[in-house]
Amino acid sequence: MTVDVSELVRLRSHRPEAIAEAAARRPRRPLLNDNGRLMIVAADHPARGALGVGGRSMAMANRADLLERLCLALSRPGVDGVLATADILDDLLLLGALDGKVVLGSMNRGGLQGARFELDDRFTGHRPEDIERLGFDAGKLLLRIDYDDPGSLTTLESTARAVDAMAARRLPVFVEPFISRRDETGRLRNDLSAEAVTKSIAIASGLGGSSAYTWLKVPVTANPDDMAEVMAASTLPAVLLGGEVGDDQDGAYEKWRGALQLPTVRGLVVGRSLLYPADGDVAAAVDTAVGLL
Repeated sequence: MTVDVSELVRLRSHRPEAIAEAAARRPRRPLLNDNGRLMIVAADHPARGALGVGGRSMAMANRADLLERLCLALSRPGVDGVLATADILDDLLLLGALDGKVVLGSMNRGGLQGARFELDDRFTGHRPEDIERLGFDAGKLLLRIDYDDPGSLTTLESTARAVDAMAARRLPVFVEPFISRRDETGRLRNDLSAEAVTKSIAIASGLGGSSAYTWLKVPVTANPDDMAEVMAASTLPAVLLGGEVGDDQDGAYEKWRGALQLPTVRGLVVGRSLLYPADGDVAAAVDTAVGLL
C-alpha cells in the first residue's frame, strides 16, 4: 500500500469524526484465534521520542514510510494485529488496515527516552475508557523499576490502577516489566539477567485487585537457557517482546523459538526488528517470525 498523506490530512482537517466512524464499523475478532497464539507488530516507539533503529537515529521519523511498513506487515498471513499509540492507530483506521485485526492501545508513553524523568512514566497515551470507546481489544503498558529512582514508585502505583481499570472493563492489559538501572553515563539500561527478569515478572503479576485480565510482555533473558526457570514465576499468559536485535536477526529468531515452547508463552510482540530489518525485506522478516509460532 502507498500511503496518500494528502488524503489523510484532508480527512483529519475536514472530517475528524471519520476516525471514530472507522473505529465503530471496524470488524472485530477474538484476541486469540483457534490456535491460541498471538503475533502482534509493535509501533509505539515514536511517542517516547525513540525513533532510532540500529545505527539509524531517525529511522522511524517518516510517518508515511512507517505506515506503509505497518500496512505491509499487517497484510501478511498469520499477523494478528498491532500495538501503537493513538496517532498511528487513527491513521491505520482511516486506511482500513485494522479490519479484523487485534488492536492494542499503548497507554504510558510519558517516560521519554533519555529524559531525567524517564522512570516517572506517566500515562499520556490511551486511557482504559479510550480503548473501550474505540472498540479496541487490549491495552499495553511499560513498567520499568529502578530501586534507586523514586519515579518508579509513581509508575508502579499508576500501573496498578490501570490494571484495575482495565479489569473492570474486562479488557486485557499487557504489562511489560523490567528491572532497570542507569549506567555510568546516566543512560537507562534494562537488566536481562534471570534474577532481574524473574523479579520483574513477580512484581508485575501482583499488581491491581485482579489479575484476571493481565498478560505479561517479557524479554528473552541474556542467557536464553534461563527462560524456562524465569517463566515459572507466574501463571499469567505471556508474549515475548522483540526489542533491538541488531544485525543478528537469525540469532534473535532462535532465542524466540525456544522460549515460544514454554507453557505460559502464547506469542510474540515485535516491532522495529520486523519493520526495519537489516536487509530491508519487511515481508520476509514478518513471515519468518510468524513461522516460529
